[in-house]
Amino acid sequence: MRWTLLISLLTIIISCSPKKKPLPVLGKHDYVSRKEGAKEVTDTVFYKVPDFSFLGHRSVQIDKKTIEGKVTIVDFFFTTCPTICPVMSRNMKKISQEFLGEKNLALLSFSIDAIHDSVPVLNKYAKKLNVENDNWHFMICEKKKTFELAKGFMISAAENKNAPGGLIHSGAFILLDGQQRIRAYYDGTKDEDVDKAIADIKSLLDEN
Repeated sequence: MRWTLLISLLTIIISCSPKKKPLPVLGKHDYVSRKEGAKEVTDTVFYKVPDFSFLGHRSVQIDKKTIEGKVTIVDFFFTTCPTICPVMSRNMKKISQEFLGEKNLALLSFSIDAIHDSVPVLNKYAKKLNVENDNWHFMICEKKKTFELAKGFMISAAENKNAPGGLIHSGAFILLDGQQRIRAYYDGTKDEDVDKAIADIKSLLDEN
């Protein structure tokens, strides 16, 4: 009798526990109207990140088709960055290791240093990090396209002769869902934000 009562109480508590709210879809959205019978219905066209085509550290072209249908975590960095990049790369590796073998997750690291960060340099950087996940891509493209792409992810990246390394960029990790919509930003230098990113990735993978 006591066990039956305890199980009933636990069932009630679990069913009444608040469910985790889904992550919002971020960005400036468009709206389109259509007729549905006599009614006019307005649909939301959610913001998606721009198209891109970058050369990866394995000498393979990486574009939006590479991450189609996948949850994706993104950062912008450069290999000679003397400040936040080493911490960000270690934290990206933590995420990579957490989801090792997960085919529905991609990690994209866009270099903003088109002069120094050639494919061999990026390959060496990945090997130094001991990257085991085939879905983690370090990429390079011409400077102008990279800076424009950063804007499309709604973060900053630019040249600045007064900055260490001559470049500045956001320390954000950006989370995309399988439809390439921005769902969250995290501080890539903070352990607690990285832990939150891992939890949110798991939620999005369940959504997928």
